[in-house]
Amino acid sequence: MTPSIAIQQSEWTLPDRGRVGVLCLIATEFALFTIYLVAYAFYIGKSLTGPTPSQVLELPIWPTICLLTSSVTVAIAARALRSNQLRRFKVWTAVTILLGLEFLRQTALEWRHLIADWHLTITTNLFGTTFYSLVGLHASHVVLGLTLLSLMLALGLRGSMYGQARRFELLAWYWHFVDAVWVAVFTVVYVIGR
Repeated sequence: MTPSIAIQQSEWTLPDRGRVGVLCLIATEFALFTIYLVAYAFYIGKSLTGPTPSQVLELPIWPTICLLTSSVTVAIAARALRSNQLRRFKVWTAVTILLGLEFLRQTALEWRHLIADWHLTITTNLFGTTFYSLVGLHASHVVLGLTLLSLMLALGLRGSMYGQARRFELLAWYWHFVDAVWVAVFTVVYVIGR
């Protein structure tokens, strides 16, 4: 006789809709950025006229440090909110926003330099078209993330953060994704493409 083995069945529950939604958004955005990165890489060196990346691009070290540091600060803010440390949450969310704003400021300065000093616009050549499309797409995602972070900070300042930890965690996932995309953009545009 064989001993009977009790099979324990657990009830299956639906996955969290918010998490599934954000993961689907990230997967879609990953595909979009992949297309832009491949297009940029494909057209490296194919512009018939100048300026070329090696003539005009400098490594954006400071903006990169700001954006990557903001991934750390948003994680600290999310942890603080989960622990119901609202003051700490507000401080680290504000620091994240400031770092993101500095990244955008540096991007705007770079673009002003390229347009004013080198006359490189989106219509100048293939490099200009692919550069502004890719970097602009990324910058638009930073703007969206900063808008959402600012809304969460405004809620925190009003004292309306009860039950918002999960939502903020999902927003932090999006912010980490935007930062990870920057690593790919930095590598393709400023390292490989120069």
